[in-house]
Amino acid sequence: MAKKLFGFQQLRRAFRNLSYILLMYISSISLTFYNKWLLKRFHFPLSVSVVHYAMVFVIAAILRFLWELKTGKTRIILPWSVYLKRVLPTAIACALDIGFSNWSLMFITVSLYTMTKSTSIIFILMFALVLRLEHWNFSLVAVILLIASGLFLFTYEATEFNMEGFLLVLTASALSGLRWTLAQILTQKEDLGLHNPLDTLYHLQPFMTLTLIPLAFYIEGQDLAMSPKLFRASDSYTLWVTIAMVMFGCFLAFMISVSEFLLLSHTSSLTLSISGIFK
Repeated sequence: MAKKLFGFQQLRRAFRNLSYILLMYISSISLTFYNKWLLKRFHFPLSVSVVHYAMVFVIAAILRFLWELKTGKTRIILPWSVYLKRVLPTAIACALDIGFSNWSLMFITVSLYTMTKSTSIIFILMFALVLRLEHWNFSLVAVILLIASGLFLFTYEATEFNMEGFLLVLTASALSGLRWTLAQILTQKEDLGLHNPLDTLYHLQPFMTLTLIPLAFYIEGQDLAMSPKLFRASDSYTLWVTIAMVMFGCFLAFMISVSEFLLLSHTSSLTLSISGIFK
């Protein structure tokens, strides 16, 4: 009886994780292609990322409020001392990872972006070993090196190669390794109480927004202020179409964030990264 119960629990856990992975695949692939399409028409990847961060925070805050109304229980709010120590480093890594990823789509193809970004598994393993989330294992390292070698062969002498875009996405890949190892600690540490993705996003997004605003303003501020598709739009229709396109991306960004943190809180950063490679 105990074996049957254990087997059922394992099956249910596997089905749950596969559901999270499927949700992540749908939202991630949709957002990648949508951002590529959007940035051909609205050339402000960092500013778009800032809006995404801010709107994901607003959505998470609204859902937390509705949850409190329904259950009568107050959601967790971390004290400032813990917030600055635990959340800030993760938020900075998250903001720069996503910002540089979107920026790179201005220069390289989706296929080259996806394959190069998949090298984040090497950085995840490195940071996981440093932070002692994973134990040294020769077979694990060998498998990851083989995956990395295969990805290198895919990208070697790729068509439409652009060095600037490649370096941006490679930097994002390294930041992604740091981001997900720190996020694993954040979501799985019991005393923090951030295992629910809504609580995690609520705490992360403000610092992510503040991290990228100066960079977006410095690089894109003047051109954004003069853009004929936003502040200098010739008619209200053009303005509202631009806002609608950016807002739809916010919805996709929220869905992928929820699915990633759900999977991360129940598995590990390596599982998340390997799932991304299959994508």
